[in-house]
Amino acid sequence: MTEQTGVILVTGASRGIGRGVALTAAKAGYAVGVNYHARADAAAEVVAEIEALGGRALALQADVADADAVEAMVDRLGEAFGPMTAIVNNAGDVARRQPLDEMPMADIERLVSVNLMGTIHGMRAATRVFKANGGGGIVNLSSEAARFGGNRISVYAATKAAVSMLTVGAARELAAHNIRVNAVSPGTILTDALAQEGEAVLDTLRQTLPMGRIGAPEEVGEAVLWLLSPAASYISGTVVPIAGGR
Repeated sequence: MTEQTGVILVTGASRGIGRGVALTAAKAGYAVGVNYHARADAAAEVVAEIEALGGRALALQADVADADAVEAMVDRLGEAFGPMTAIVNNAGDVARRQPLDEMPMADIERLVSVNLMGTIHGMRAATRVFKANGGGGIVNLSSEAARFGGNRISVYAATKAAVSMLTVGAARELAAHNIRVNAVSPGTILTDALAQEGEAVLDTLRQTLPMGRIGAPEEVGEAVLWLLSPAASYISGTVVPIAGGR
């Protein structure tokens, strides 16, 4: 492992894209806060993988929809590794596809609470730390559904569109504090949930993508880490599609 680059919190890091980001961050030298909501076993596996690489990681339970829990999680990370220098607001819920008028209000409220308010909670907690320590980096997870609207996932798409605009607005607000805010917008990425759809579905998806293949979580991680790196020091307020040319 390289010398410690900084301290990063990745929300929803026990699986999927979050796991890919956490592992990529560890390889880049970050001490990693591996946030999870319910899957303690999966988070422990990610921590073990990072430690096997020679890195440092800590599993941190919190529901990002709870502002107080997020603040407490950031404080626990700081106590373990020092002040946080970067955050990746990845945690999100995806409701099953269904018409808007048939969608239970509990599902709608949960999507907004996790996808939008959870991102806001993470950004607020991080900004408190970053302002006190001379700056930092924020990367939010949007989605290509924010551009295309999706198919019977309109509320999910709306929450991700809001995350994209939140990113742009916050970047302008926080630039004077040496805090850069960007987002990535994944398209079709091979997460555990997508893999469970079966090979026939995956083959159909591949045919819709210009590159003819599905992206990997680690490819999202590489884009995230580039946005947080000195190589992107003059980039803030942008949303980067990671969608295989679609």
